[in-house]
Parts: sequence; C-alpha cells; structure tokens
Amino acid sequence: MGQTPQKWPGIELSNDDLLNKKVTQTRYHPRAKFSWSAGEAMSRFLNELKEGRLIGRECKHCNKILFPPRMFCEQCFKPTSKWVYIKDTGTIQTYSISYLDKDAKRITNPIYVGVVSIDGASEKMGIMHYFGEVTKDTIHIGMKVKAKWKPPLERTGSILDIEYFRPLKEGEQ
Repeated sequence: MGQTPQKWPGIELSNDDLLNKKVTQTRYHPRAKFSWSAGEAMSRFLNELKEGRLIGRECKHCNKILFPPRMFCEQCFKPTSKWVYIKDTGTIQTYSISYLDKDAKRITNPIYVGVVSIDGASEKMGIMHYFGEVTKDTIHIGMKVKAKWKPPLERTGSILDIEYFRPLKEGEQ
C-alpha cells in the first residue's frame, strides 16, 4: 500500500490570491430556468381547486375514493380508475389551537388548524387546513364543516384557494 503524503504537493490558495487576481479564474452566472410538473393527480387536483371544486380518484379494487387524489392506491398498489368529484364539506378529525402565527410570533387571537375528513372520500381521507368562524369553546372533534373559498378571480390553483373550513350551518350541504 502507498503511503499518505505528509505534505501535499502544490501551493494552497488563499482568499487574497483570488481577490488579487494571482490566479486565473472565471465567474459564470447561468440563467437557469426550471419547470416541473406536480404529476397527473396533483395537477388536476390543483386545477380543480382553482375552479372551486374538490376531486378524488376511485380505486375499484379497494372500493375507495382517495383524497387528495393519487394515481395508485396505497392500500392495494393498483392504479386508480377514475376521477370523482366530492363535496367541499367534511368532519373535523383533530384540531389544534395555536397562539403562534406562521412566523412563530406570539399572537393574541389564536389560529385553529387540524385535519378534515372530506365527505364523499373514503374514511380517513382528508387534509390539514385552517378553521375559521370558530372559537375555542365552539370547535370540537366531529364538527361538520364547509370550505370557505376565495372569490374566483383570487384563486391560483393552491390549497389556500380554500381560505378555511367553517362550521356547516343547519340545512346546508
């Protein structure tokens, strides 16, 4: 086996060598532009949000409606078979009351966040989102809620096109 050199050949460069141009160098700032796809299922999901609709995918093998949609079922690993529109209502599965804002700064009025299982999707299929028009005394697990959408011209194809989920009013669907 070879020996490890005690001293490496050559001269170590210092920052001054570079700044004083003792070394030939070139600088290049590429104008790289990137684009990517969210994939077939998520792209369709985001486009439907922009239109004020929720959509899932049906797995005929497991008899499930996957939400958010996926092209393959995580239960049976088979391809899902068709698109299914679902309601913008659901049930609070869990929630948290936060006195920290999005920047981790203390706030007086809390933010309510949690998981909503969406009506029309299979059990335990839902999303994490904000809750509005609730207080710490009125919010509860099992509460029926409905999406409060941004006005159509303000939607961008983001999950935040739903401003929050609010309590479902009696007789409302």
